[in-house]
Amino acid sequence: MNSRLYWLALALILLVASSAAGAQQALTWDQVKAKFEASNPALKADADNVDEMRAEEITAYLRPNPQLGLLADGTQIVPHNGVWTPFKGTYEEPSLSYLHERDHKRELRLESAQQGTQISESQHEDLKRNLEFTLRSAFVQTLEADAVVKMAQDDLDYYDKIIAISRARFNAGDIASVDFDRIELQRVQYEAELQTAIVNLRTAKIQLLQLLDDRTPVAQFDVTGTFDFSDVLDPLEDFHQTALANRPDLQAALQTIQQSETNHKLAISNGSTDPTFGAWYTHNSSTNNPDGLETVGASVNIPLRIFDRNQGEKQRTQIDIDRSRQASEATRAQVFSDVDTAYAEVASNITLLKPYKAQYNAQALRVRDTVTYSYEHGGASLMDFINAQSDFRQVQLAYVQLIGAYLTAAAQLNLAVGREVIQ
Repeated sequence: MNSRLYWLALALILLVASSAAGAQQALTWDQVKAKFEASNPALKADADNVDEMRAEEITAYLRPNPQLGLLADGTQIVPHNGVWTPFKGTYEEPSLSYLHERDHKRELRLESAQQGTQISESQHEDLKRNLEFTLRSAFVQTLEADAVVKMAQDDLDYYDKIIAISRARFNAGDIASVDFDRIELQRVQYEAELQTAIVNLRTAKIQLLQLLDDRTPVAQFDVTGTFDFSDVLDPLEDFHQTALANRPDLQAALQTIQQSETNHKLAISNGSTDPTFGAWYTHNSSTNNPDGLETVGASVNIPLRIFDRNQGEKQRTQIDIDRSRQASEATRAQVFSDVDTAYAEVASNITLLKPYKAQYNAQALRVRDTVTYSYEHGGASLMDFINAQSDFRQVQLAYVQLIGAYLTAAAQLNLAVGREVIQ
């Protein structure tokens, strides 16, 4: 008996453990975003590009390598008077030379490389900004699809109660058989809408899992969040200023101007002359001067920049400064356009949602319940009931879709501003 209880308890524990393992806690937006930043392949690949740019800073600041030369000459090949002494008159000369870079070339190369890294970091943030908008849109679509599923299930449950009421009326002889059949046939539409909503929810979850690079089964994956709207919206100018301070693509454009100016300075510096200093030691056993067997020497080689003074690069980098400035102005204009468009969309959705929350939802519910009560007691026709139920569902669905549109527009405004200003 004790053995049977032991095995029964063990089986119960294993069942509970397997159920807990199969279930997964619904993820909030912050959790989804953190998971995305840690696992999205496109974002991780672009982060490697930033590291590559940072590695180029090392290369940019490297000094020129010194040159080591070894020279040997005067080695005897043919014997002299029958005696072969090949190394007696050998002339040896090791030498060392070094190119000296003037006018801060290394410093300017490093500065340009560091600014290139900053640009790459801003572009990485811009990619992250755009990908997080796609992620946020998928997250909102999942919340909206989940809300539609719950609404469709509630409508089906409510309609099943109406069918039960109609069956009681039919059995009591209050309604005709054809009317009861029409009511039962109407259930097919509710079932179809529920199945469509379930498929849409599953599709939205699949898209979200793809962005997260997550292999969790769809049935075990879920998200949670506030599916509602706020009618409080800051002034447009506040969003303009926030965007100017936070948009990474605008920061990248401004940093490109700085790099262009540095590159122009580097082009001017590269037009200057860099001397090469050399030194050598000579051992010459065949010299007639007994005090000159071992000597040292030095040299300075100065290129004459008569024809090539790097004129083309100087002009190109000067033009590039103007091009970068014009590009930054275009980006600034795009920032204002993005903010204005997204702001108008959010404001429009708020305007549409307010009467739904204050009036339309309650009215539609009141009309449906009133007509349903009248139909239940024989005071309203079947057509009146079907129309009232249809109107309620349309208002309900429109409200859910408007909230989804508002949340998507809010994500668009966050994208335009460069950070989350509307949760």
